Amino acid sequence: MALIVQKFGGTSVGDAERLKNVALRIAATYRDDNAVVVAVSAMGRTTDDLIELAKDVTTSSHPREMDMLLTAGERISMALLAMALDDLGVPAVSFTGSQAGILTTAVHGEAEIVDIRADRVKDAIDEGRVVIVAGFQGVDPLSRDVTTLGRGGSDATAVALAAALGADVCEIYTDVDGVFTADPRVVSDAQKLVEISFEEMLEMASAGTGVLMARSVEFGRRYSIPIHVRSSFHDGEGTWVKEKTMEEAIVRGVAHDSSEAKVTIQGLADTPGIAAKVFEPLAIAGVTVDLIVQNVSTEGYTDISFTVPKHQLAKARESSESIVADLGAGGVDVDENIAKVSIVGAGMKTELGIAAKMFRILSDSDINIGMISTSPIRISCIVALDRIEDAVRALHNGFKPALAPQEESL
Repeated sequence: MALIVQKFGGTSVGDAERLKNVALRIAATYRDDNAVVVAVSAMGRTTDDLIELAKDVTTSSHPREMDMLLTAGERISMALLAMALDDLGVPAVSFTGSQAGILTTAVHGEAEIVDIRADRVKDAIDEGRVVIVAGFQGVDPLSRDVTTLGRGGSDATAVALAAALGADVCEIYTDVDGVFTADPRVVSDAQKLVEISFEEMLEMASAGTGVLMARSVEFGRRYSIPIHVRSSFHDGEGTWVKEKTMEEAIVRGVAHDSSEAKVTIQGLADTPGIAAKVFEPLAIAGVTVDLIVQNVSTEGYTDISFTVPKHQLAKARESSESIVADLGAGGVDVDENIAKVSIVGAGMKTELGIAAKMFRILSDSDINIGMISTSPIRISCIVALDRIEDAVRALHNGFKPALAPQEESL
């Protein structure tokens, strides 16, 4: 008997009919002599609706109470799904993140899973039940407060549960057929990947591919849990995320992210330790920094630019203005009209000239590069927001021969 962890996103359980269809899929897996644990998201736009409701009530920040509010969506889904399974003759029980033993850090809104004490889940599996766990949430063991894991947190819930339970596979059911060589809404001939390595998927997720949360990929890699990303709406094969793939594509895919802004702190003294004095306060404020560029020193002064998520821009701006005041710097400039485009592929480790080709493709398309960041298997460039789709299409077309053989295009 295999142990399978399945995750169903908000679109998959968007209404009563879809939720009952999910129950049928789970029941079929269970009746095929498998133990099944399910992580489920809130139905449809429930989380967004709750956020808007909170905005109608208050203009202040209430991190703890927001977590209490937002976790209600997953509790609704888990209870309804357990009811639907019971009606199909499949014994099921639902648990909140806390009841499932998901322990997290204390950061409301963006907590990280630190441990799973899954005794109740294991007992329910031993009793022959399907276990439904509310995704996106856990509990801080010190304060005992409910926490949430951030957008896409149900992915992390599912893969972390799979790791804690020693599952054979974690299936991520979503509203797309798998992971594609680029966003098919932007690139009409983007193709579905048959497989992708954990390393590549982690870079793709971090670069803006919204199919999987980066932390969920990290859990899979750390505990060697194969992840199968597939559609909720048919039984076809999706994309396998695993340790090793049949071949190392030079470029596996093109990713883009329009959710970041650029902050520049101007007129900093160009002295040893200045970068630490800039980024330590940002870290303390909880600001996530992505790309960083320090400009060439001019007469003893320098500018430092960095990108941050737009939803953290208010915190980043406030911290940066405090840094300017403390250090006697020139000022802060913010640019929200930027986006990041990246190419990712394990074969880039050994292939020469990939960066030069990327820059040439963007140049030939008259797309200016504002910032550059690299890793052994990824190259990212910051470009103007209104040119991001042009950049994605140009790079996908320019690197198409380097992409690994795939399945049929959309």
